[in-house]
Amino acid sequence: MTKSELADKAGIRVQTLMNWCRPFHKELEALGMQRNMKVLPPNIVKFIAEKFAIDV
Repeated sequence: MTKSELADKAGIRVQTLMNWCRPFHKELEALGMQRNMKVLPPNIVKFIAEKFAIDV
């Protein structure tokens, strides 16, 4: 899933999604997330969706 698709599901902009994720930077980095990723692997999508109650 792309960052844009995930942000759309949450009803927000991509930049807002990334701002929300900022406090979880270390956890996301440990899961393999990189700053320039456009497509997020399933484990990262699951982590973000669970943290912010996004229905994916």
